[in-house]
Amino acid sequence: MKSFFSLVYLLLVLAFFSHITWAVKGNSLCKQTGMGEIRPHSVTITEFGAVGDGVTLNTKAFQNAIFYLNSFADKGGAKLFVPAGRWLTGSFDLISHLTLWLDKDAIILGSMNSDDWPVVDPLPSYGRGRELPGGRHRSLIYGRNLTDVIITGDNGTIDGQGSVWWNWFRSKTLNYTRPHLVELMNSTGVVISNLTFLNSPFWTIHPVYCSHVIVQDVTILAPLDSPNTDGIDPDSSDDVCIEDCYISTGDDLISIKSGWDEYGISFARPSRNIIIRRLTGHNQNGSGIAIGSEMSGGVSEVYAENIYFFNSSTGIILKTARGRGGYVRNIYISNVTLVGVDTAIFFNSNFSQHPDEFYDPNSLPVIERITFKDVIGDNIKVAGLLKGIEGDSFRHICLLNITLDVTTKSPWNCSNIQGYSSLVSPEICEPLKESIYPKHYSDCYLLPNHLRSSGNQNKGSWLFSS
Repeated sequence: MKSFFSLVYLLLVLAFFSHITWAVKGNSLCKQTGMGEIRPHSVTITEFGAVGDGVTLNTKAFQNAIFYLNSFADKGGAKLFVPAGRWLTGSFDLISHLTLWLDKDAIILGSMNSDDWPVVDPLPSYGRGRELPGGRHRSLIYGRNLTDVIITGDNGTIDGQGSVWWNWFRSKTLNYTRPHLVELMNSTGVVISNLTFLNSPFWTIHPVYCSHVIVQDVTILAPLDSPNTDGIDPDSSDDVCIEDCYISTGDDLISIKSGWDEYGISFARPSRNIIIRRLTGHNQNGSGIAIGSEMSGGVSEVYAENIYFFNSSTGIILKTARGRGGYVRNIYISNVTLVGVDTAIFFNSNFSQHPDEFYDPNSLPVIERITFKDVIGDNIKVAGLLKGIEGDSFRHICLLNITLDVTTKSPWNCSNIQGYSSLVSPEICEPLKESIYPKHYSDCYLLPNHLRSSGNQNKGSWLFSS
């Protein structure tokens, strides 16, 4: 009789997976690396007068080299080679059909003079600088309206030398929002791989309004107390793959965004079809993976697996608030290991920073169909703070096969939330106690088998539990 019920249970599970659709184009998105891209034309930055002594400012050399290489954009593209040395520079623009290649011992250094980071207009989906009204300083490596751009090398380094910016931010002496280390706008076919990024003044890698983006085999480091030094922030972008990365910074390791309040709602470009795999890292003040808080254009179809966070404030967080509008739906996060994390899962619905007084407090976010599966944790203080908005409950939140070693007596705190669970320890909060099976498997968001990684160690371990 027991084997009969096990068979029925398995059939229900298989039906669960076959019921769900997924918009990402399979694993092929992540298999592209661009590392073998052959450019028929190549120059070295020293050919344009650059000096790699860490003192000479080489902004003009980078600008002139890229201007020259633009003549080959319609002839198969070109490569700019940065050899060993310490190459100090201000902000410079990339072009289409370009590979920026850093040698193993090459270090691009961001200038510590703010005049070398020009001020540009705010993003239309934000309406102003993220930190201050008005414009924002342009990123060190910048590009817009580009196609086929590769930033890679033999594990070279791009160092923003952000400490001066952090001090200006703390002392409130800045007139404009701090710059990112790398920002590409309105671009498609972007590959960033096999590099180390250090000490960004603000967010480190920021693809915004982009499509078909790969960030692969990168290391991102900043001091744990550095302010807002996010690792990778896909923003109003689609078909994004992030894999095999190590990140240790002062804020969220990855933060998925899509615009801020009324500006994001009006701009209406969501982030969707995002894959995150084999991510390792830690921080003190942020989270491992965040969605929001700027999510007013919508976020959907996010798939994250094989995640390891340690000695961190929060594992996974969703940040939103009244006035954000937008939506977060169809999120699947699996095979997560957490060690020494304060809060494993956090839904923060009171993240109430707003760009100005013109936001609509009655514009409420729609949060639905979010699944956490195969999550284990050791030395966790709080299993979950899952708080929706009064009058705007978060719906169809599903937890499957969650095992957390929690050190507090109240592991879950839930309100204004609705969903289901199966095999959760410690015992889940009341709003999520209803079992997924047999009635509610179609209400949860799970991934079809053909999109699941063969390396998922915890995959299906709960299927045959007695």
